[in-house]
Amino acid sequence: MNPIDELRAARPAHLGDAPVDERTRAAELSYAMSRPRPARRKRRNVRPVWGFSLIGAATAVAVVVSSTGGTTAQAPVPARTTVTSSTPKVKLSARDILLTAAAKAAHQPAGTGAYWHTVSMRRSLFAVEGAGYQVMDRQREEGWTPNATGGDQWGSIKPLGARPVTAADEEAWKQAGSPAEIPVKVPGKPRPMILSTSPRKGFTGHSPLVDGDKVFWLGRNVTMKDLRGLPSDPAELKAWLLRSYEGHSTESSSDPMAADPWLFTVSMGLIIDMPVTPQVRGAAFRMLADLDTVDVIENVTDAEGRQGTAVAIEEHTKGLGVVENRLVFDQATGRGLAKENVVVKPVGLTSAFEPGTVWNSEVVLEAGWTDSKPSS
Repeated sequence: MNPIDELRAARPAHLGDAPVDERTRAAELSYAMSRPRPARRKRRNVRPVWGFSLIGAATAVAVVVSSTGGTTAQAPVPARTTVTSSTPKVKLSARDILLTAAAKAAHQPAGTGAYWHTVSMRRSLFAVEGAGYQVMDRQREEGWTPNATGGDQWGSIKPLGARPVTAADEEAWKQAGSPAEIPVKVPGKPRPMILSTSPRKGFTGHSPLVDGDKVFWLGRNVTMKDLRGLPSDPAELKAWLLRSYEGHSTESSSDPMAADPWLFTVSMGLIIDMPVTPQVRGAAFRMLADLDTVDVIENVTDAEGRQGTAVAIEEHTKGLGVVENRLVFDQATGRGLAKENVVVKPVGLTSAFEPGTVWNSEVVLEAGWTDSKPSS
């Protein structure tokens, strides 16, 4: 199952045209939150357990959709700058930049609380088949992961709707009849997903931790105790992570993957949104600094308009061509800002997008400890 599939599985109002009652929606959300990660399918981009952490969220697939008639949608964003990358790579010492970030990250306040709380914005780009325009689908996600074992994990999802990206996209959308709902053809699924151009009602749910204590995926299912006890030495941290490496990608056991991109993919969560100590976050930066295959890109603007620096690695995939996986961070503080997937050489499922297109992103707005949880 691709990540867009998984995402919509947690918000059934987007599956087909039939309305879904709130009790059914809550039950399906609770089910989605409680599913353990299947051992035979390893996915990437570590996610909090309330959403898809023990299943993971792989690089989103490019999906071509068809347009339909409908009512007027909300105003589109004015330019495609939020989804394309025109900033050239700057040949700097990745090691020096990452070591500086490591020092900053290691001095972040540690904090503590009853729940690890995250707030993020997820965006996915779609090319509308035969209509000559693209739309961006957006949703806000929030999660609460308990510090103690035996508690419940909580999650909240607010679909914000899809909209044309540029003024030209808006004009083409109007020419197509200003469709308020866009059916998305998902590979391997009998029914299409429906992208709504209007925001949908958000929903919140909760369920017990998988096995009573599993909270995240880090090459394998891990507990909060595992995360809080990770080594702060970069060599030891690397060795700890590589115990789960089996020579293939985080997406499929049939796709070979070298150790460097595997480490990069798995360790992004340590920097951006996992409840590790500041010292471990710094060690993750230092571990990445020792990888010869990473590049550094300065003056990157994430989808929320925040300026940052990106460390990136290219991945050669089956069906997606060459994709650049980016971790955007604030160099001044060492805080992670966003994860992005950028098209480098479009093939197959990414062929609808030009090189340099950011076609999937997750921006972290908040990540920290709290003693509060949402009401059911």
